[in-house]
Amino acid sequence: MDFKQGDFLDNSSQKTDIEAPAAQDLLPPLQDNFGRTFDYVRIAVTEKCNLRCTYCMPEEGVDFQGREKILHKEEILRVIKVLARMGVKKVRFTGGEPLVRKDIVELVEGAASTPGIKSVHMTTNGLLFDRYADRLLKAGLTGVNISLDTLDSEKFVRITRREGMEKVKESIQLALDTGFPRVKINVVLMRGFNEVELHDFTELARNNKLTVRFIEFMPFDAHQIWETGVHFASAESLVNQIQEFYPGIQPAPGTRTEHHVFQAPGHIGKIAVIPAFTRSLCGNCSRIRLTADGSIRNCLYSDKEYSLRQMLRDDCSDSDIEQLFRRAFGEKEKDGFEAKKASATHQIDVKDIGRVSMTQIGG
Repeated sequence: MDFKQGDFLDNSSQKTDIEAPAAQDLLPPLQDNFGRTFDYVRIAVTEKCNLRCTYCMPEEGVDFQGREKILHKEEILRVIKVLARMGVKKVRFTGGEPLVRKDIVELVEGAASTPGIKSVHMTTNGLLFDRYADRLLKAGLTGVNISLDTLDSEKFVRITRREGMEKVKESIQLALDTGFPRVKINVVLMRGFNEVELHDFTELARNNKLTVRFIEFMPFDAHQIWETGVHFASAESLVNQIQEFYPGIQPAPGTRTEHHVFQAPGHIGKIAVIPAFTRSLCGNCSRIRLTADGSIRNCLYSDKEYSLRQMLRDDCSDSDIEQLFRRAFGEKEKDGFEAKKASATHQIDVKDIGRVSMTQIGG
């Protein structure tokens, strides 16, 4: 498979026409006790998804929370405004599938117009992308990550429990042709399933200005099959294979999440490997997570949450919002291993807080 080359901007371009918050509105940056500064927020805008990926949720699905428990548009934009005053510059909308939310374009527009926010991104499965692409770009979306774990239609159905692979591929091409500054493909690599497609995916970066990102298998569902290691392919093994494919491959600039980034000789695009399960990137963590129902999570591996929704609905002040984020990140553990250990020590059960699926946390 190959994509034709569309007219689109350089992946490194950023918005520069958004005002910074006025000096009197600025707050001290959000930091933890290990010297890390958090300037990137990932906001789940819905728990709902139109796929049922095996590594994300149980086959029978999950009980999604009612609309009244999901943060409203105005609540989300208020939180973004406070975080921008604390130095947050990047917003990513996730889900579930963010494009099932009807006011998603308004959310993007609101985030993009917030003083201090430099870039607004989205992670999507691509199935609904053609309905929104033009409006999202005009609203200020600067980057789109499209998830695609296989280029084989039969495997696509096995992993997502739904049809739609060709639709996703068309959405990737559409993102390139429409002119989004950054286009990335997220691929969860699984040993014994799609690892044989590694080279096919890396070749997508040959003639297309996009980044193909391979993410370590890190399922989060009620069965916790990630603990078995059956499908785990380490970041190290993926990097070794990529280096064997392309002698002379060179490191390339990327985001802090993209722990290993390369550009192969003759390739227009880039190849990245993200050690999500290995957790070798924790020292560079800059992420804030906000769930669709309004809880702050300071680490993907921690089950401890800080509820913001009721505060917002009780007419709290901006200072109250700020202080809850500072408390959450003041209590952040050194890394994902310590966070997981602390959760086990405190006997926090994911069922007690209702999280049995990654779709309930935010991708």
